[in-house]
Amino acid sequence: MIKRITFALVMILSLVYGGSVFAQDPEFTQFYANPLYLNPAFAGSVRCPRFIMNYRNEWPGISGTYDTYHVSYDQHVDAISGGIGLMAMQDVAGTGGILKRTWLSGVYSYQFNVTREFSVAVGFQATYAQVGVNWSLLTFGDQIDPKRGFVYNTMESPGNLQHSYMDFSTGILGYSKRYFFGFAADHLTQPDEALVAGPSPLPMKITAHAGAVIPLDFAKDAETTISPNILYMKQQDFQQILLGVYITKGPIVGGLWYRNQDSFIALLGFQKDMFKFGYSYDLTVSKLTNVTDGSNEISVQFIFSCKPKKKKFRTISCPSF
Repeated sequence: MIKRITFALVMILSLVYGGSVFAQDPEFTQFYANPLYLNPAFAGSVRCPRFIMNYRNEWPGISGTYDTYHVSYDQHVDAISGGIGLMAMQDVAGTGGILKRTWLSGVYSYQFNVTREFSVAVGFQATYAQVGVNWSLLTFGDQIDPKRGFVYNTMESPGNLQHSYMDFSTGILGYSKRYFFGFAADHLTQPDEALVAGPSPLPMKITAHAGAVIPLDFAKDAETTISPNILYMKQQDFQQILLGVYITKGPIVGGLWYRNQDSFIALLGFQKDMFKFGYSYDLTVSKLTNVTDGSNEISVQFIFSCKPKKKKFRTISCPSF
């Protein structure tokens, strides 16, 4: 009961006093298994049609957990010299889904070769978003009887329970056969997410990422590689730096990331022909270790066959998870 009251108070504060409480974007730790969410410049980066599904369960040990669902589709289109993509995502917070945020996005990425070895992609994203509260799941102090608990009807007014807005993002990606780096800026116009009173602007999110894919010569085959990576994200006062490495041996991929003295992320993936599957677990090492039960994330990818690529188009070689 205490957890339900606490969660309700946090929700009310974030909705009513939006000017002092800011939202934060959902996060996926299989970054490259959700490429359009990481950077819109990734649209069409593998050229052939690609369909991806992602699911993340954040901190299952805490009552009122966070569940995030994401699907995307993208492919390269020669006629427009770039890639197109579509994304849909829903973030559900609180027991029973007290707070839901939904996004529908369209993405375009223009790609061109700078030299014989280096290419650049510039991406643009437009998003229709909606945030809503299930009022029937909230509890308030005036519903409590000292002996019988929640037995009364609240006198609080529900107000506006849904709010919609448009949002815009952009990104750039530079890459060669062995290395890549990118930069993305989300929520360029910092749209208002307030439901009851506001404004409650969604802070701009800045993401920078870089990595390389290095064949292991001693393995004597092209299927064994190591990929060191770094990723930096900042949104309002929240920022984090992640350091990680992937090792690929044939169809098996393993990965390990370290985040800001907060957690380790372990990943195991499988890729064969058109199919890819990944599972990752966030092990919390901060003071919340015994409370959160970590986080679980699953990704499923399908990359469909298409016509042979033109010589002027260069696909990006980067991790898949």
